Amino acid sequence: MKQRAFSVLGNIAIVNFSDSTSSKEKKVFAKEILEKNKSVKTVLEKSKKFSGRLRKQKTSWILGEKTKEVMYRENNCEFRFNIDETYFSSRLSNERKEVLDFVKPTDTVFVMFAGISPFPIVIAKNTKVKKIYSNELNKKANEYAKINIKRNKVEDKIELIPGDIKKVSKKLEKENMKFDLILMTRPNLDEMFLEDALILSKNGTRIYYHAFGKIEDEKKIIDEIEKEVNKFGFKMNLLNVKQIGDIAPGKVRFRIYFELWKFHPFLAKIKRFFSLVYRK
Repeated sequence: MKQRAFSVLGNIAIVNFSDSTSSKEKKVFAKEILEKNKSVKTVLEKSKKFSGRLRKQKTSWILGEKTKEVMYRENNCEFRFNIDETYFSSRLSNERKEVLDFVKPTDTVFVMFAGISPFPIVIAKNTKVKKIYSNELNKKANEYAKINIKRNKVEDKIELIPGDIKKVSKKLEKENMKFDLILMTRPNLDEMFLEDALILSKNGTRIYYHAFGKIEDEKKIIDEIEKEVNKFGFKMNLLNVKQIGDIAPGKVRFRIYFELWKFHPFLAKIKRFFSLVYRK
């Protein structure tokens, strides 16, 4: 039988079959996966890529337990979610680990596009941060987020703020809510959503931003962010840029981490130096 690639997410294996693969061939391959991977209980076929603002995908059952509910562990945390109804990327596991180095114990954190809340939960479970606000549009993802927050015993640290970020940010602005660290692990959409983060920012706010583009577009993307930042009267102090994975041939996900200041960038660098000296 032709060798096929598959991915494992907790108790579920997901296979991409070609259109010419017969039902019998699919079941034979699925049986091999179940026999060789004892932690896998279900084999699904991936029918469509993630799509839409809710980043949903479509899978179909091939063999094993008839479920699409995943039980997954990473970074000292456990997550439960439905693979078709919510978005989750195990490829960002290391990114969720690395974000811990950017978090200060005194931070009030706001996570946009939080999904089932893996970023908030990993931060809450592995740092001394006292308050994290988690925002997500997908109602089903928020239901699982609530389950996962309880499962990981971080109810005292995380507050869910469900809904469209466009409406949520304006509501929080009216309440004069400002954050020290804003995570924008945004989906691959044309909309930047930076305005929604900037109205919730203050002097010294750090933004952890995911952008998508060709490798050679890095400077162009940073210039676009800086242009948007300047509209709100902030100066942008770039702290870190990193490619954190391919998303398509020739296209990557960037992590762009920067601070916002309303005074001269040189003074911002001095303040940043002392914040690093006295960090944690």
